[in-house]
Amino acid sequence: MKLHETKTTPNSRRVRVFLAEKGIEVETVEVDITSMENRSDGFLAKNPMGKVPVLELDDGTFVSESAAICRYFEELQPSPPLFGTSAQERAEVEMWHRRMELDLAVPIMHVFQNTHPFFAERIEQLGDYAERCRKTAAESMLWLDGVLADRPFIAGDEYTVADIVALIGIDFGRVSGIKIDDPLTHLKRWHDEVSARPSAKA
Repeated sequence: MKLHETKTTPNSRRVRVFLAEKGIEVETVEVDITSMENRSDGFLAKNPMGKVPVLELDDGTFVSESAAICRYFEELQPSPPLFGTSAQERAEVEMWHRRMELDLAVPIMHVFQNTHPFFAERIEQLGDYAERCRKTAAESMLWLDGVLADRPFIAGDEYTVADIVALIGIDFGRVSGIKIDDPLTHLKRWHDEVSARPSAKA
């Protein structure tokens, strides 16, 4: 089993943090996206979308999309549970997982893609869209601060994949000048605590 990744990308880090929480070690293969190795025929045969990470299974199957890769490892090793255990817990964790991805992490990533020189020759950058995404991320962090006023973690009492996705998104936001503002004390407390977990350094 091999994980094809690029260490600097948020989705690759998302999988690494997830694996660290599980205590799972997987061989990694670095993909050089700067030289557009991810657009080479060899890599596109693994993932026609040309994105990292990609998990290569022992039977030659390739699984892409970081959420799918995390779910695969959750099935292989359910403990500690990062997607919940009961039907209700799984539904609630998935609810928060999707909110953190679609309303926080993705907008932050889109700010980067539409403003950073790295993407200038790779995509059509849309400045107005970047600013809309920046505003969405700020609104989501304000809302999340209120959620965290009465719970230790995003989905409740236990650390889950929702916390991982939010951590990855917020940390990646620093590249684009997106950060936790001083009034967001509950979000800051949460961020300090999840950042102190050993897995956050993965």
